[in-house]
Amino acid sequence: MNDRPSEWDKYILGTVLFVSLLIGGGTASGLYTDTLIEIAAIFSAAAVFSQTPGQRIPRPVLWLLVFAVASAVLQIIPLPAAMFNGLRPELLLGDPWVGESRFRFISVGVGRTVESLLYLLAAAAFFLAVLRLRAEQVSALLPFLFMGVICNGLAGAIQYSLSDDVAIVGLLPFTINAGLFANVNHFSALLFVSIPFVVYYGLFRGHLLSGSFGLIALLLLLLAAGSRAGVLIGLAITVLSVIFLSARSRVSGFSVLLIFIGLSIYTMSAWTKLDAQGLDPAFGRGEFARTTIEGIKENWATGIGYGNFQKAYQIYEREGMIFREYVNHAHNEYLEIAFEGGITAISLMVGYFVLLFAALARVRRDPFQKAAFLSVSFLLVHSLVDYPLRTGALAMTFAYMNAIVFHKGFAERLSRKSEMIEIDHNGDKLLVPIGTSS
Repeated sequence: MNDRPSEWDKYILGTVLFVSLLIGGGTASGLYTDTLIEIAAIFSAAAVFSQTPGQRIPRPVLWLLVFAVASAVLQIIPLPAAMFNGLRPELLLGDPWVGESRFRFISVGVGRTVESLLYLLAAAAFFLAVLRLRAEQVSALLPFLFMGVICNGLAGAIQYSLSDDVAIVGLLPFTINAGLFANVNHFSALLFVSIPFVVYYGLFRGHLLSGSFGLIALLLLLLAAGSRAGVLIGLAITVLSVIFLSARSRVSGFSVLLIFIGLSIYTMSAWTKLDAQGLDPAFGRGEFARTTIEGIKENWATGIGYGNFQKAYQIYEREGMIFREYVNHAHNEYLEIAFEGGITAISLMVGYFVLLFAALARVRRDPFQKAAFLSVSFLLVHSLVDYPLRTGALAMTFAYMNAIVFHKGFAERLSRKSEMIEIDHNGDKLLVPIGTSS
């Protein structure tokens, strides 16, 4: 009789993660590739949850997700129209329900909010499914992430070796501009969130040489991509990864010194790259933020409905800032979510940050969780100047990294190891429970 636990759930979730990195790089709404990722994530999560109970899911995290889904559902439920009196401008009153003016929706575009709700459900389902896996299975999903990053890196390297501006049209329902992404900044985000895991792979998995080559390749691709935020964040996350993770590794100080020398060379190259580029013009992120804040002030109570930023933003634009190009995102994830979800969304974001930084005290003993915490933190930093989580590829990556951070199995595994002692049995090192005779 074979008592070995089943591993199929690991492979099905890993496949979803890998596929999302291949086809989930678009940012437009209504992409069939995003729909495929959502269906795959929800069905694979349902398959995982249909099995015998797995790892326990932290209750605060579960409740936060429940409230997040509920806030989106509330926006597409007909509510008495009188509730909206004085809460928002008349131009942003939600559509009436079945032609009646007595009931209205919070969302000014119900279809876009439903689309956002499905997007959230898919990411949440994948996140919860990974939380149900055993700790060793969660670690075993890392190669699927690496495979997706390698495929994107190879695509990016081919593009940059051919020309400075190579767009691939027709392969996916969006124009590929960098790697397998439509947006070069989002491609850069995938590269720099991979850096802590590459450092972990080199320092703790005994693959220092291959890890070093992987790190160099990621940094060179970031330089080639030319994203200002990506270059700066890539540099910062590399330095912090080496400092944060090397303290508990067995790598010699000489190796760490060599890595820092490489970082110094990279810093000079990054400075040259940034110096050659101009700052944002007046029609840039600062103006986007100012206009979005104006919208938040007038819609703070209810928001305008998830997914409806583009529809509502134009109302608050200054006359001198209206051009042929239109603003589709705030380029600040937090402002955009606050605009769309109001005070409820702001509360949910605060709750998430409280849980995330409370988890730091728990994950500091496990280098794999520390690497995931760094990646999550820097993706959140990048969200201050962009909207990386609006792509299916990075949303699923973000869900996986959060599952690592909040997974209880790593702490339990460390606790079991602390209760074991190492003995020498015929030349082999064995771990046995304390009190067991040899």
